[in-house]
Formats: sequence, C-alpha cells, structure tokens
Amino acid sequence: MRELLHDTAERAARYLERLDDRPVFPSSSAVAGLAALDEPLPEKPCEPAATLRLLDEVAGPATVASAGGRYFGFVTGGTQPAALAASWLAAAWDQNAAFTVMSPAAARLEEIALGWLAELLGLPTGCAGALVSGATLANVTALAAARHALLLRQGWDVERDGLFGAPPLSVVVGDEVHVSVLKALGLLGLGRERVLRVPVDAQGRLRADALPPLSDSTIVCLQAGNVNTGAFDPAREVIAAARAAGAWVHVDGAFGLWAAASPAYAQLADGLGDADSWATDTHKYLNVPYDSGAVFCRHPEQLRGAMMVGAAYLQTADQREAAHYGPEFSRRARGVEIWAALRTLGRTGVAELVERTCRHARRFAAALRDAGHSVHNDVVLNQVLVSFGDADTTRKVVAALQAEGTCWAGATTWQGRAAMRISVSSWATSDEDVERSIAAMLRVAREL
Repeated sequence: MRELLHDTAERAARYLERLDDRPVFPSSSAVAGLAALDEPLPEKPCEPAATLRLLDEVAGPATVASAGGRYFGFVTGGTQPAALAASWLAAAWDQNAAFTVMSPAAARLEEIALGWLAELLGLPTGCAGALVSGATLANVTALAAARHALLLRQGWDVERDGLFGAPPLSVVVGDEVHVSVLKALGLLGLGRERVLRVPVDAQGRLRADALPPLSDSTIVCLQAGNVNTGAFDPAREVIAAARAAGAWVHVDGAFGLWAAASPAYAQLADGLGDADSWATDTHKYLNVPYDSGAVFCRHPEQLRGAMMVGAAYLQTADQREAAHYGPEFSRRARGVEIWAALRTLGRTGVAELVERTCRHARRFAAALRDAGHSVHNDVVLNQVLVSFGDADTTRKVVAALQAEGTCWAGATTWQGRAAMRISVSSWATSDEDVERSIAAMLRVAREL
C-alpha cells in the first residue's frame, strides 16, 4: 500500500507540475487515446500499480486542465493545496459522515466548517446547515425545507402525505433564474414551468418593482451572482416585501454569496443574510475538490423536519447528526477538506482570494474593451461577457480560442447576443496567466 500511494503522489505531483506546459483542453490525439480503455471486464485480478499506470498514462492526458490557472469555464475553481492534501487524507480514512457514531472526527470537523462558513457568508447565528454535493442539491434541500414549512403552516405534512391533494404553493423567480433552481423545483414536485417569472434589468437582476402579489404560501427565489454577469438581485427590497406577506425567501448563491466574505465586495450581498435559506458551492470560490456544496436554513426545525430520518438500527447521538439535515445517508467526509481550506486561508485569505479573482476579471474586461470588443456586463464580481462582432464571428472566436489551447472560456447567449463568458474562479490564476490569456484572445480575434 505504501509503495502504491507513493507512486500515486508522484504521478499526481507530476500532473500538476506539467499543467502550465500543456493545452488547457486535451488534444484530439489524447481524446482518441481513450479508446485504449475500451476493454472487456478483466476475468482475473491484476496489480493495482498497473491499473494506476493505465489511468495516469491514458486518461490523464485527456483531462481538462481546470486545476491550472487558465481555465475560465463554468465558474470552475482549482483545488487549493491544503484542500487537496486533506482530501487525500480523508480518502485514506474512508469515513462515512452520515452519523457521529460512524466518525466522530468527520462529524466534528463538519460542524466546525459549517459554523465558519456561515460566519464568513454573513448568515445569522443559529442557522442550521448541511454539506451536500453542490449548489444543485443545496437548492433541492433548502426548497424542501421551504415546502415543508409553508405546507405545515396550512396543516399539511408533505413528508408524510405527499403532494397529492396538498394546498397549492406559488414560486417566484427572476427571469434569469439558474437552471439548477428549476431542476430542484422539478424534483420537489413544484414544477419547472409553474413558476411566476419576474422581469429583469439589463444586468439580469430581478426587478423588485415588478414582483407579483406574495402570500404566506409563496417561495421567492433570489440570485446572488448571475451565472453570466455576476449581478445580484436586490435583496433588501424583495425580502422586505416577502416578510410583509409571510413568504419564504431562498437565495441561490452558488458563487456570488462568497462576496460577503470580502470587505471590498460585501456590499453586493447586502441584505441577503435576512433570507430564510441559502445554497452555495464550496468547489467554486473556496476551491476545494468536487463535489462539495453547502445549504443553510434560518429555521433549523424546518430543515430538520424536511430531512429527518429514523430507523431502529440507526444509533444516534445527542448532538447534531448530519443525516438529519441533508438528503444523503452514506457520503464522504466533505467537511475535512472544507475545514482544511478555511483553517489554512483564514478570514483574510478567503477575502484575498475573492478580491484577486475579481481583479483579474476587471483586467480581462478592460483589455478586451480597449481592443475594441464589446463587454456587455458591469464587471461587479468575477464574470465577464464579451462579443467579437456579430454572433457568427463571436462563436468562431470562442471555438478557435478553445482549440488554440492557451486558455478555455465558454460560449453563452446573453439577452439575445452571442458572447464569450470568462469566469475567473481559481486560486491558481496568476497575473501572468491573465496576460497570456488576453494575448491569445486578441490574437485569435485578429486572425478571424
């Protein structure tokens, strides 16, 4: 085992050291090389070292270099060194984080990590939380708590009796709602298309003056960080209206909620702490390994009511049990790497990480605008939208840039306009990475 793990560490270190010298997206030959993995299920065991070698030498070259500093797609961060090392150690421990009896260490680290996260994100003291696979499942969990609370108010136990015959609920979203919220609503039986959509402004912010009538059977979903522009819905105005009506407010803050961790950007998150529930990713801004996210709820009894589970064989403790606050039973100990990242960075380190990526985004926007290209968004956080002429030319520039390999940014359509979307989310992105990427973008645009 020791020899195998040493070999693994050497291969992993070598992979990371070579990221700077390889294309961000794998070559066509590397992708074609994956055909070597297409083999029948082996009849007999083989040496673990041989399996590892095949994985490293065949699959490794066909990976996307998202762990490096020049990947700007999908709001994807790299993995901080401390979080990577903690993840390896946690994998060696092989702990199930569902109940304290399964791992006192995992339970305690998770509880500490959730407390630190809530503090950094400006959430109220005493809120309950859970670690999940990402913001999609965090949205599912939070909206399940909202569904539980609003129906219980009307005398309906949805966990016991289901939705057949239940009193109706209404859901209000901005017209730029993220698809993960709609997916969550679909999974919960609240309907992706039954939502009431509120018009948005030119930056994608929900217009508070266009809210429909709200009631105590309404869930309002706000967005902290539009996935294209980085814009924030007007929390104070919307939450005040929701409070007056008795509505539940949920915040989808996959990456934008992290603005609260930076004194320089905390004003963007102003008022969000007054909501009822929040969803965020830790594999985005905090840069811990996939899959990792967090959900928080102002009302612990409502989250517990939606997620509580019991059976005669389950041995529970008097303290918090993770399985009572999230949807999963067996799961890995995500809290280990989150704790390690937060313990290593500290409050100022997290703030600096947010501020650095935002500075990089502003640099991208300024350089591209100065070169005559159209930047469509106010760069308030880490997102940049840019077009290189008409829609066809813009799409060609994006495709050519991705093929060229210096960096990787995705394509999107923003309010009817084709654009390239630059998401700066990684601790590994340096000033040099940004300048190399800008040069490649401008060169590809000139050539086309």
